[in-house]
Parts: sequence; structure tokens; C-alpha cells
Amino acid sequence: MENLMTTPIEGFSKLSKADKINWIAQQYTQHPKETIAILKQYWNADEKLQNLHDEFIENTITNFYLPLGIAPNFLINNKLYAIPMAIEESSVVAAASKAAKFWQTRGGFKTTILGTEKVGQVHFMYHGDSEKLTKFFKLVKPRLINSVAPIVKNMEKRGGGIKNIELRDKTSDLDDYFQLHCTFETLDAMGANFINSCLEGFAQSLKEEALGYEKFTDREKDIEIVMSILSNYIPNCVVKAEVSCPVSELKAHHGITAEDFAKKIVRAVNIAKVEPYRAVTHNKGIMNGIDAVVLATGNDFRAIEAGAHAYASKDGRYTSLTHASIENGIFKFWIEIPLALGTVGGLTTLHPLVKLALEILQNPTAKELMQIVAVAGLAQNFGAVRSLVTTGIQQGHMKMHLLNILNQLGATEEEKISLVDYFKKHTASHSAVVLAFEELRNKK
Repeated sequence: MENLMTTPIEGFSKLSKADKINWIAQQYTQHPKETIAILKQYWNADEKLQNLHDEFIENTITNFYLPLGIAPNFLINNKLYAIPMAIEESSVVAAASKAAKFWQTRGGFKTTILGTEKVGQVHFMYHGDSEKLTKFFKLVKPRLINSVAPIVKNMEKRGGGIKNIELRDKTSDLDDYFQLHCTFETLDAMGANFINSCLEGFAQSLKEEALGYEKFTDREKDIEIVMSILSNYIPNCVVKAEVSCPVSELKAHHGITAEDFAKKIVRAVNIAKVEPYRAVTHNKGIMNGIDAVVLATGNDFRAIEAGAHAYASKDGRYTSLTHASIENGIFKFWIEIPLALGTVGGLTTLHPLVKLALEILQNPTAKELMQIVAVAGLAQNFGAVRSLVTTGIQQGHMKMHLLNILNQLGATEEEKISLVDYFKKHTASHSAVVLAFEELRNKK
């Protein structure tokens, strides 16, 4: 591709949508007319709905589609769910569905909320006597809480609010660094805006109170607020999801006895516990299931990812988020994972497909959604590990990937039917698909 002549632009955000599109097409693409046509192809015909999507973010030029699929037959705490999943990766929805069907006849998934505590911190620098700061904090803590009373009022009415504020001395890690470590209950809201507003209120009050505290020296009075921000690490906002059944009910897979199958699963999980190279990919598979539901329900999958991977490292090394055991002839497979999710606010009331996804899930509370999402991750992991220890991951994955390859090759519907049938009995590597496609074309 030849280099295009591009120039910096001032005031891009102030341009109309049409002007933004024209500029990007002219400055950064080889065929501007085709670029503009592609971008417009993905607009919604309903102008009001398109405008809604345009206003979710800044500098919008079009919509970017992801498939929204359904994984049915999830029996969770004796209630049947069909789970919406927004994801572009082949075989994820199929693997989750297969695992759901497998466990539906073996008691289904059981879940427990272990905690719902969210975290935020005020990071600040204090130059002086730490004992004096501790006494000052004990004195002003009620005032800090009172300073955000108007923000907390509605949350408290619903049973949420501020759980605690504690002063933490971090000077052993960084000179003069202290923090207010704050915990919250935000109920059905993910709570980011609520928490950040509270933290900024605490920070302002802390600074003001310090200036009027007579026992501080002038230097000690000058508390420097560095930042006030929620944390996506929430080790006390955790859900457990599990499945179990007698080993004998696992039934043989591909010539393997139920006992051997159970042992292979446990061994695979144990490898992910001790080997970080495996653990990262193992947990990525879990997040395939989790992210897909988080995205479909309008939640922040980046926050969930960050929190989950930090939790996988909480004991000093990166390890598996799932666990498996065989005890007294019973096979158990479970996950404990932090999930800060919301079912009110944000995109949940704005995005029509998010509203529909939540309706399909029977309008869950945030706690119920935590449980559903954890189950999706556990099911996905069970499906992936089962493939790995039996047929290998590629057999199923490449068959799911087959249509993507055929679409890239420009196969007709008739050719797709013929080749899908052919690869039911043959290994579907990329090169094998290309070769079979070319042979089929040459026969015509």
C-alpha cells in the first residue's frame, strides 16, 4: 500500500459526522468512495436509533457489529436460562451450549454469592508524623462520610452506601504515600460514578479538614491529593459457581472411561494451577464465556478482565481461576471469580439489545447476573478442557471456523453445504479447506 499524504487536523470533534467520515476516508484510505459506502452500510435505517448509538461515544462514524448468539439449556439453581452472548470467536457459544446441556441432566449449576463489596481509593501525599495523621483521621472520618451525604442518600434508601473508610500507610512502598481505602455496596448498579463521586468528596473534605487541624505543622497541613478513583480489583465482590456429579455419570468420551475422563480433567486444571503459561490461556477460555455475557448485558468487560486476572494472582503467582477434584467418587468442578456488574444505569437502559438481553435473562438483579456470568465462564472452561483432554481443541474449533474460511474464499451456499458435509469426516485445517474448495471448483 502506497503512503497517503496525511495532515494533522484541528477541531476534528467539532466536525459533523459526514465531515468526519469524508476526512478519514480522504486522508487515510485508498478508495474513499468505497470507505464511505462501507461505513454507511452499517448505519441503522432508524435515524433515532442510529443517533442513540452515535452518542454512546465520541467521534462516531458507524456501528461495529458483533454476532449476538444464544446458549440455551443452562440450569442454574434449578431455574432454566438461555444466555445471550456477544462474541466474534468461533466455537465459544457452541462449547457453552454443549456444556450446559451436559450438566442440565446432572443437577445443573449451583451458585453462591460470597460478597458484593466494591472498592475505591483516595491516593494522597502527606509529609509528616504518621501517628498524628492517624489521630486526625479518626477525628475527621465521620465528617468525611457526612460530606457526601447528598450523594449517598438515594443509595442508602435502597440499602446500599458507604461500608467503611480506612487510612492506609503505604510509605514502605513509596515515600510519603498514604491512601483512604474505601468500601461500598452499590446493589444493582455497577456503581462507578457513585463511587468516584464519593471519593472526590472525601478527598476535598480531607484536604479542607487538614488545613484547619491545629496539631499539624504547616507542612503537614498541606496534604496533596494525587487522585481519587474506584478500583477494578474487588476481591470481596466474588461469586462461586460449581457443578458436581458421581464420576460414573460422566460417561465415557471417545473410548475413555468415566474415571479416566474425570482424572484427565482434574489433571488439566492442576497443570493450569502450577504453570502460568497454561493458566493464562486456561483463564482466557473462561473469559471467552464471561466477556460475551458481560458485553451482551452492557457491562464493562475490560474492568471484569482486569479484576479477574488480578484475582488469579492474589496469592503471589498467576494461577487457574477454576478448580476440580474427585472425592469419594464425586467429581466437582468450580470457579470463584470477582464480578462487579450492574443491571441498572449505563447502557442497560439505553441500548435496546442490552435491554432485550436482560429481559431474556428474566431481568436479573446484579447478584443474579453475577451468578449467570460466572456459570457461563465455568461452562466455557469445562467445554474447552473436555476438548483438550479428549479430541484436542482443533477438531471442534476448525469445524466451527470452517464457515469463516469458506466465506473468505467466496464459496456459494451450495459449495458450503458440500464442504461442511465433507469435513464432517475429514480434518478441517486451513490448507485442507482451501485445497478441498479448489478441487470442488475445478470439477465444475
